[in-house]
Amino acid sequence: MGDAITLSGLRKSFGPKIAVEGMDLRVGKGELVGFIGPNGAGKTTTIRMIMSIIFPDTGTISVLDRPSAVESKDRIGYLPEERGLYRKMKVGAFLCHMAQLKGASPDGLKQKVYKWLERVDLAKCYKLKCEELSKGMQQKVQFLSAIMHDPDLLILDEPFSGLDPVNMRMMRDLFLEQHTLGRTIIFSTHQMHQAEQLCDRIVMINKGQKVLDSTLAEIRSDYDPRTILVEPLDEADASQLHALPWVREVADRDGILEIGIHDDTPPRDAIQRIVAMMPVAKIELRRPTLEDIFVEIVQGEGQSAQEVRESLRSGIAAEEVES
Repeated sequence: MGDAITLSGLRKSFGPKIAVEGMDLRVGKGELVGFIGPNGAGKTTTIRMIMSIIFPDTGTISVLDRPSAVESKDRIGYLPEERGLYRKMKVGAFLCHMAQLKGASPDGLKQKVYKWLERVDLAKCYKLKCEELSKGMQQKVQFLSAIMHDPDLLILDEPFSGLDPVNMRMMRDLFLEQHTLGRTIIFSTHQMHQAEQLCDRIVMINKGQKVLDSTLAEIRSDYDPRTILVEPLDEADASQLHALPWVREVADRDGILEIGIHDDTPPRDAIQRIVAMMPVAKIELRRPTLEDIFVEIVQGEGQSAQEVRESLRSGIAAEEVES
């Protein structure tokens, strides 16, 4: 099927700050790819270069078999990180206008817009001005503006930001529906569990560089579970676990012990040793999350696990304050 997007050797700096360095990437047609990493990692800069909003200092870009997104703009739907609607326009008129700007036929367009607004529980908002909507409603309208012209490629920057759990689930279902229609989707997020739930493939970005590019199946195959969850029958003395040479770390999470083991210790052996040491109500091997894997990769670059996790969660905290 070929590639929807090809990036080769992209570099972008803003004064002394290097935002993206040596970015190579191929996204096949029909793929659903997640860009993940902490705020400031270079995700948005990469997306803006793909969209020809900004241009790389060096490197080449191909989008839908053209040398830039400008030449493929009517086949692309884009949800930018900075939300923006024509505040004085009515919702229905805004969506019709945006679809026609992208080449959609006016025939039956009003009915199509209304049906989509029904899908996202905004039918009553058709004649309201965009400025009368809440932030979450505005975000859903902007998402509809990105898909109303039936694009081949969807590029969505932090699409879940500010949504409550119900609308987040709705948005996720719409994503998957667009994917089943054969559309190529790229979306960025600093909330890694979202990418884990949705993506065929994960691209991890840190400090402007791609640090991982694999399918979820490959990631799970490459990163063995190294954490054992233990629910003791009685109050456990975690200090005896800390002293064991094959234990990397122990954390008590409300009475559940998270025991990290070293790479040279088979998980089965570790489980048997723990059971022999203490009576347990429950014991299981926990598969590493994308956050765990990201932390492991970045630690190799000199950052501590605590620093990495704090950088990821600071973005979530800021988002919660904003919403």
